[in-house]
Amino acid sequence: MFLKRRHDFFFENFLHIVKNIKEAARLFRENVELLKDTEACAEKIKLLEDRGDEYTHAIFKALNQTFITPLEREDIMLLTVKLDDVLDGMEACADLLDIYRIKEPDPYMCLFARIVENCTEEIYTAVQLLVDKKLDDIRRHTYRINDLEKEADQLYRESLQVLFAENDDLKKIIQFKEIYATMESILDCCEDVANTLEGIIMRS
Repeated sequence: MFLKRRHDFFFENFLHIVKNIKEAARLFRENVELLKDTEACAEKIKLLEDRGDEYTHAIFKALNQTFITPLEREDIMLLTVKLDDVLDGMEACADLLDIYRIKEPDPYMCLFARIVENCTEEIYTAVQLLVDKKLDDIRRHTYRINDLEKEADQLYRESLQVLFAENDDLKKIIQFKEIYATMESILDCCEDVANTLEGIIMRS
């Protein structure tokens, strides 16, 4: 029974983490589309990031206390870290939107935010399948994450082209370039999660 509870503990915390990420992505997308109160949104996402850190620390603590784990220890550590990176990226970007006092929605930012939300939905489903040990079904979601990341790469290039072509305000260029880059990096983190899941599938 002890081992079963420990196995459930890791998987339950993975589910807590991805549910938390999904909620943060929804808030992030809503904030980017409206930009009504960037400070309040940043604070809410910070609270979710703090909660995510608690789940992360709980997993690491359990790893130190558990001899038999449901996945390879290295896989548990890597997946936990990569999931945490996704939430850290959203927190960092929400902070930038507030620090720079961005007040009007930007079409590229909105598109990035929707892609982020779509990716987190794929991650949520993929981790559920991992917990249910339906490994073969995970790949369609990791493939979708990879496709979305490629879409974000193209969007990043296009956003920079338009930003530099249509703006002479150096301050705006610097701010928006950093925001676009941070948003694109969130998608890179999502792809890292997908790659980690692929590695788990291959070793299982």
